[in-house]
Amino acid sequence: MLDIAEELHRWVEQGRDFAVATVVAVGGSAPRRPGAALAVDTEGTAIGSVSGGCVEGAVYDLCQQALQDGETVLERFGYSDDDAFAVGLTCGGIIDILVTPVRAAGRARPVVAAALAAAARGEAAALARVVSGPAALMGRALLVRPDGAGYDGGLGGHPELDRTVAAEAGALLDAGRTGTVEIGEQGSRCGEPLTVLVESSVPPPRMIVFGAIDFASALVRVGKFLGHHVTVCDARPVFATRARFPEADEIVVDWPHRYLERTRVDARTVLCVLTHDAKFDVPLLRLALRLPVAYVGAMGSRRTHLDRNERLREVGVTELELARLRSPIGLDLGARTPEETALSIAAEIVAARRGGSGVSLTGAHTPIHHDGGAVPAGRIGSVA
Repeated sequence: MLDIAEELHRWVEQGRDFAVATVVAVGGSAPRRPGAALAVDTEGTAIGSVSGGCVEGAVYDLCQQALQDGETVLERFGYSDDDAFAVGLTCGGIIDILVTPVRAAGRARPVVAAALAAAARGEAAALARVVSGPAALMGRALLVRPDGAGYDGGLGGHPELDRTVAAEAGALLDAGRTGTVEIGEQGSRCGEPLTVLVESSVPPPRMIVFGAIDFASALVRVGKFLGHHVTVCDARPVFATRARFPEADEIVVDWPHRYLERTRVDARTVLCVLTHDAKFDVPLLRLALRLPVAYVGAMGSRRTHLDRNERLREVGVTELELARLRSPIGLDLGARTPEETALSIAAEIVAARRGGSGVSLTGAHTPIHHDGGAVPAGRIGSVA
């Protein structure tokens, strides 16, 4: 539900009761990933999505029912071969949906409200909820904060269970991931195994664009569209201006390698080097290729690429480090304009993140979605 935190936070502040349906797990081809959510309030207003339209109507009805009876349910939706008009995923996938009422008198509302507030402010937090297990624990929630800062709420079982789930949720939060955690019968301390959904809310990943050129302006727009916090860095103050990059979150006037040395990066950061000037590129890439970032790409012709690689070898960059470099930057789309080039770069970033091949889906036999977890066996239907 944290993917629609801003809207739900407003609902909480307005005192609305609502039910939220959250994708717990997917199998095969499914349009939304775990954590995607649809919420319905008592007036029938709906926000969000769990399937891109395939099962929204049925999930909407489940949310209304949850608001009436106050029960948390887990429902599975899949493709129906027998009835083309039956509720199901016509794309052939399977999704498990957790439907939870969030009512003013509900035990979990304070924890959920705190998680929504943190996510709406852009703070890191993880919300853990029981997906399957004893009926008494369904709907319970635990809010885990980063850096070992502790947790709020509880799952209603043994304190050791809360500590175990908090530790598991903290690991997912550190990685910026959403997923399920299986707790065995002994670890749950409640006589049967548990499945817990952990939703992580983390600040947006960074995109740092080096080189304040026309192509950078288009890339900033695409980066923002993809949800990145975008920084433009250039050593030339006449080019690195707010007027040229109004949509950038940050504009830095400094030598690229000096800025990279002092700024924060992590495993989700993408670095796009558009300067194609050796005096900027070489010291910058020498550093960038040794950092634990998600993507390093550099613009330039194939001749520029070969020359740049030789210069990098001369300053001690290894072949293993060079293998990380995406150059010439972007996928082969035949791009010519800044906007087309930005699209090709963004497509390569997405492919690198999701494990895609970059080839056309037409006639291919590769999966459309590369990062979906398998749906656990034996979890068909509601479990309230």
